[in-house]
Amino acid sequence: MKGWSLPWPKANKRRWLGAVAWLCVLLVGIVAIYAFFVLRHDPTLTNLDHRLQGGSLQHPLGTDQLGRDVLTRLLLGGQQTIGYSLLALTVSLVIGIPFGLISGFRRGLVDRIFMRIADGFLAFPDTIVAIVLSGLLGAGIGNLVLAIVIVKWVSYARLVRSTVLAESQKDYVLIARTNGLSPGKIMRKHLFPHIAGHVLVLASLDLGKVILLISAFSYIGLGAQPPTPEWGAMLNDARPYFQSKPEFMIYPGLAIVVTVLLTNMLGDYLRDRFDVKKEVQS
Repeated sequence: MKGWSLPWPKANKRRWLGAVAWLCVLLVGIVAIYAFFVLRHDPTLTNLDHRLQGGSLQHPLGTDQLGRDVLTRLLLGGQQTIGYSLLALTVSLVIGIPFGLISGFRRGLVDRIFMRIADGFLAFPDTIVAIVLSGLLGAGIGNLVLAIVIVKWVSYARLVRSTVLAESQKDYVLIARTNGLSPGKIMRKHLFPHIAGHVLVLASLDLGKVILLISAFSYIGLGAQPPTPEWGAMLNDARPYFQSKPEFMIYPGLAIVVTVLLTNMLGDYLRDRFDVKKEVQS
């Protein structure tokens, strides 16, 4: 089995995935606006007199074990989870793209040094390296983001390097060199537009993985620390009450599943839109 695919023609698939991509952006915007301008509950304010309440007009999704509004913490937790995931990917791109461009274009000693560094990072699975780095750096969302950046930048640098190596042999780059363009201008004006689509597709597919990583690490106590609302931390907080109040684990769990599913669909749409081969995921 080569992989899962939608059972309809490519044109219809692209339109459907495009609609899902715009829906994903719209949902993120609605959540951000609602969280900032509508919510009136303090996500960290405890009220033991109202703990473990069911849904009501004042608390649509009820209150948790400390009397905090679940809806408020769910929405603000989404800002934490998605926001830090985007931050980790952005920093990884800022580091990885220049490394890949310079390594693929300059080659020689610079490329050999980069490849040895990349081989060292890729010798172990991403999750294992992130766990070790988080343990060494200490618990906290900032240290977790740093650990993810250290793990992720290599994949973007390698992707950019391989694309630059292929593009550097084409006529338009050779002509640019013959005309005396500086290496910086060649990389910026000629090579970067060719790698942008590949990088964007890989980043969109990676976003779901990073969301899962941050949620998982927060669940085991290496990510967001109490009382910060975050989906993984909310799962851990609700675990002792799963039998009596299972919905308190279902809400953040469902939010994670839906968000990751939407990001994967967004990645599929961008891959079809930029006509990028599926090998970009590896």
